[in-house]
Amino acid sequence: MDNFEMLLDHYADITVTIGLNVQKDQDVMIFAPIESPEFVRKVVKRAYEVGARNVFVDWDDEQITRLKLGLAPEQSLSHFPDWRARTFQELSDQNAAFLYIYSPNPELLKGIDPLRIAAAQKAAAAANKQFSNDKSSAKVSWTIVSVPTLAWSATIFPKMDESERMDTLWQQIFKITRADQANPEEAWKQHIQSLTDKLNYFNEKRFKKLHYKAPGTDLTIELPAEHLWVGGGMVNDQGTPFQPNMPTEEIFTMPHKNGVNGTVASTKPLNYGGNLINNFSITFKNGRIVAYHAEQGQDTLKQIIETDDGAHYLGEVSLVPHHSPISETNLIFYNTLFDENASCHLAIGHSFPFNYRGGRKMSLETLESLGANQSLTHVDFMVGSGELAIDGETADGKQIPIFRKGNWVI
Repeated sequence: MDNFEMLLDHYADITVTIGLNVQKDQDVMIFAPIESPEFVRKVVKRAYEVGARNVFVDWDDEQITRLKLGLAPEQSLSHFPDWRARTFQELSDQNAAFLYIYSPNPELLKGIDPLRIAAAQKAAAAANKQFSNDKSSAKVSWTIVSVPTLAWSATIFPKMDESERMDTLWQQIFKITRADQANPEEAWKQHIQSLTDKLNYFNEKRFKKLHYKAPGTDLTIELPAEHLWVGGGMVNDQGTPFQPNMPTEEIFTMPHKNGVNGTVASTKPLNYGGNLINNFSITFKNGRIVAYHAEQGQDTLKQIIETDDGAHYLGEVSLVPHHSPISETNLIFYNTLFDENASCHLAIGHSFPFNYRGGRKMSLETLESLGANQSLTHVDFMVGSGELAIDGETADGKQIPIFRKGNWVI
């Protein structure tokens, strides 16, 4: 076995055993780009080896996606097939594990009317609302990983030839996900413990507010009284641990829906649905977005914010040090999975119930009354940099430095 095959085996192994943590007789659903057959086959093989009952693969061809969004009748974009929604929900009800292989093409939908894209995304979100809630409440296990594609690697390394940029991106992925370690599974367990130690500190401190200061950013975020910081994995309703994001460097919680005030500036491009949004700022008053501007992708940013009323508020606040393995590559990946784990970030839209004490057993209406935001969407955007300072304010008004020059000071 050559070195690449060994590393690919490592990557498939930790995807199944650490990410999904597949259990005996559990079904697995994989959503994958058609460019990823070698990796998918290794994941399928490993899943069956650890006891999966069935492994299903839903292949995606991005060019077909573009053709539909560009050419399909307008009314079809507002309809998500009922049979697909039922399939996903049935698998969720049976405690399946869901793997998403995300390989973005930032230029995929360039030139497509943002209103058509928004209509399709909104229809999918509405049809799969319960399924999405099952994932956002950690009822079921799910994981997102990435593999290189020609389009994605060309975006990151435009000056390299095709073979070199694919090899280079694979090596970066293996390193960032710890697949290049002698014992990747043990390396992940140690990393998860370090994140757990950090979030335990925050859950003990019970900060009332966070204050962000950086060029273009002066933002105050109030946290609900019983907020919970989460990181280093989750536990589903069956008590099985899983890791939603691979890689992950974050700890995160929910902001109070009505407690965000000030302006925040983005620090990395946001690739959303095949369109780039870059150099943008958002202003909040009593939680609600009251102004926004993007140098690139203004119409796409508008469509995100106008998804529904909840998309005018934040649903997540996440802390990631500037000196993280991903950040220190000095690359922009144009992939939220990677870029959000290189940078502190916020999310427009839906809050996660598990970020509130006892929230997983509460109704959405009760959660909303306690400060959680509800929306059909959840879109992360990056705000961290080497110039970011964050202070935490305790219930008695004491200010405690958390970040200076983008890194932990606690």
